[in-house]
Amino acid sequence: MLPAIKVENLSKQYLIGTRAASGSFRDAFGDFARSPLSALRRDRPSADATLWALKDVSFEIQKGDVVGFVGHNGAGKSTLLKVLSRIVAPTTGRVQLHGRVGSLLEVGTGFHPELTGRENIYLNGAVLGMRRSEISARFDEIVSFSEIERFLDTPVKRYSSGMYTRLAFAVAAHLETEVLIVDEVLAVGDVQFQKKCMGKMGDAARQGRTVLFVSHNMQAVANLCSRAVLLQAGQVVFEGSPLDTINEYHKHFQTGGTIRTYESAGAYDPRLALHQLAVRQEGDETGSFLSHLPIEVEMEVSVAEEPRFQGLVIGFALYNDNQLEVFSSYFDDLESTRPGEAQPGRYRLRCTIPANFLQEGNYRLVPDVGISQVKRVADVAEQVVFAVNNVRGVGSRWQLRDWRRNSTLLPHLPWQTRVDAAPAARENAVAGRVFP
Repeated sequence: MLPAIKVENLSKQYLIGTRAASGSFRDAFGDFARSPLSALRRDRPSADATLWALKDVSFEIQKGDVVGFVGHNGAGKSTLLKVLSRIVAPTTGRVQLHGRVGSLLEVGTGFHPELTGRENIYLNGAVLGMRRSEISARFDEIVSFSEIERFLDTPVKRYSSGMYTRLAFAVAAHLETEVLIVDEVLAVGDVQFQKKCMGKMGDAARQGRTVLFVSHNMQAVANLCSRAVLLQAGQVVFEGSPLDTINEYHKHFQTGGTIRTYESAGAYDPRLALHQLAVRQEGDETGSFLSHLPIEVEMEVSVAEEPRFQGLVIGFALYNDNQLEVFSSYFDDLESTRPGEAQPGRYRLRCTIPANFLQEGNYRLVPDVGISQVKRVADVAEQVVFAVNNVRGVGSRWQLRDWRRNSTLLPHLPWQTRVDAAPAARENAVAGRVFP
């Protein structure tokens, strides 16, 4: 079976800070008339003046696949989708597309600002090669989905970005195209509309349409896509299942390693020093962790023989993206008496943050090592940063998860359930009749 999309050695080069030549005789003659010497002496652009937005990209997508494209800003995701949508021509390579393509790339793309919403629906359908009767058959569905009935006969130049997005997605999703391409533009819409769009893309995939999806929302990629591609500097660096690709994405871009050794240990106080701090998950120290697995925090602290002191403090505080302290933990939390004299030696401590506990996001783990009410020898300067991704944790399967984004923590708490039989069921049980 022929693939829906086949990309072979695709590359796209841009010139930095220069105007692209149109190639027309009129423009060439105008350039020559304005500056004949420059036109005659024009050299080829240097390597510093060029940017390869895509470089030797190759992949195949089968009919009915839902493929997510992830990567850092500037990785080439949007350029790739523009090439596939035939908006931008590639510099080298080739693309084979089987079927009509509906695209939602940027707010307002494909709309004429002077035309009304109604007129733009028919214009978009005509561009896709659809007959007026085909567009009319889906018109009411498009309008209902977009929720802009009141403004249907208003020129779209007066639309807000959210209204643009609603109508553009409704048109792209409901017109009969074999391939649906959606960029991060959905982030413009509100949460309820985003969920509506995700459901519609899922419906499109179940109907056998091919969907290409770019998003920085890793949860959406995990839930919607059957496959994902990771781009870096215009090249494909990983391709596989959504969960594996998301993990690679975080390894490449989110944070650095989460094990730190401090060469200046003991410089703050000869009595006490933090030598090492590590945050890991199942041996992984990349800084990309999953919420449904426990996270281990390990610290190595030394207490000198002399001079002796009282009040040894060893612990840490965890801060989230909003710079709020999520919680703190200390090695002697359950001790009820005043701390005694610190015993000399090399302390190796381990603390486990339980599975299904942290909300998705980025975190700073700040060690707190010192002498109570006297001095700290480790704090913010020694912090470790890591990311938590929720793809199998609490609420990850349900749309309900979107309503829980304001929760600082997402713990898995034990529940007990008892179902009392309804009166009719009890009567049937007394009569000897059993129902499942």
